[in-house]
Amino acid sequence: MTSPTPPAPQESTAAAAAQAIVEEFALFGDWSERYQYLIDLGKKLPDLPAELKTEEHRVQGCQSLVWMQGHGDATRLDFEAISDSAIVSGLIALLLRVYSGRCAREIMNTEPEFIRAIGLAKALSPTRANGLAAMLKKIRAQAAAQLQSN
Repeated sequence: MTSPTPPAPQESTAAAAAQAIVEEFALFGDWSERYQYLIDLGKKLPDLPAELKTEEHRVQGCQSLVWMQGHGDATRLDFEAISDSAIVSGLIALLLRVYSGRCAREIMNTEPEFIRAIGLAKALSPTRANGLAAMLKKIRAQAAAQLQSN
C-alpha cells in the first residue's frame, strides 16, 4: 500500500516556490527562529508507511535516517520523504515544496539557489549539508531518468 499522491504544490512553478521560501526566511531575524521554522515544517510532513522505510528508499549520504520515494513520469514527479531528525524533515519539506509535483524538465532546470539565498548553505553542519546534497541528487537523478526514458 502506498501513500496517496500529495496535493499539487501551492506555487505554480518551482521557481515561484523557491522565491516564496526566500521571502519567508527573510522574515526571521536569526537562525534560531529559522531552525524553529524548519522544525515546524518538518512536523507537518506526513509519515511514510513502514513498507517504504527500507534500504531501497533510504537516502545514502545522510547522517540522519532519511527515506525518499518518487513516483510518476516525465510529466509529473511526486516525492514523499521523511527523516528521523526534525531539522532534516524541515529540509525535506523545503525540497518537496520546490520539486515535488513538477515535470522532470522543470526539476532539472531549477537550480537549488534558494538554499544559498536563505543562508542555509552556511548555517548547516557539514553532515547536514552532505545529506541535503544527497537528497537533491536523488530527486534530480529520478527526473533525469524519466527524461531519458522518454
